[in-house]
Amino acid sequence: MKETWDFDRDPLAALRRGDPEPFEAFVALETPTFLAFFLRLGASRAEAEDLVQELFLKLFRHAPAYQAQDRFAAFAFRVARNAWIDRARRGRDLAPLGPPGEASPLEAVASAREDEPAALAARGEEAQRLHAALAELGELHRTVFELGVLQALPYAEIAAALAIPVGTVKSRVFYALRKLRVALDGPEEGAHAAPAARRKQA
Repeated sequence: MKETWDFDRDPLAALRRGDPEPFEAFVALETPTFLAFFLRLGASRAEAEDLVQELFLKLFRHAPAYQAQDRFAAFAFRVARNAWIDRARRGRDLAPLGPPGEASPLEAVASAREDEPAALAARGEEAQRLHAALAELGELHRTVFELGVLQALPYAEIAAALAIPVGTVKSRVFYALRKLRVALDGPEEGAHAAPAARRKQA
């Protein structure tokens, strides 16, 4: 997210106090954040815009019953993910990661917390291979990758948002980044990496 929305700046806590300004600022500043989130999960541009509006409406309506129990960012992303799942359950198939015309996630991945090869900063054909590799990930792995790498949320917050153990968050991020390495290094490198990974697990 572009800002920290906790404590006195918690948008929903402020709404409960009768102060709409933090929520209005949150909507104005974080609309691009959630638009990118839904696009990377596979929504079309129009669908992503609808989902962002739906998210903000859900958050606004939840304000009277809101009790801050964790970081607001984790709560907001949890609501966003549930909105995406609800939309999918209404008959929409989960599409591949955002369209090729969208900004590549390479820049964010290059600064990820995991040890990544310098090749992640490359463009062009490598970016296309990366896009294809991420498109092959399941929705759960794409969500964790989006939150942990692109949005840079702490693993504990992701675990709280998705109601999964921290260890599961780490393993899903590792899986996504390994797919990325194979996509950029090519099938031959990936073939050599797989036995090594199995030996490490053993």
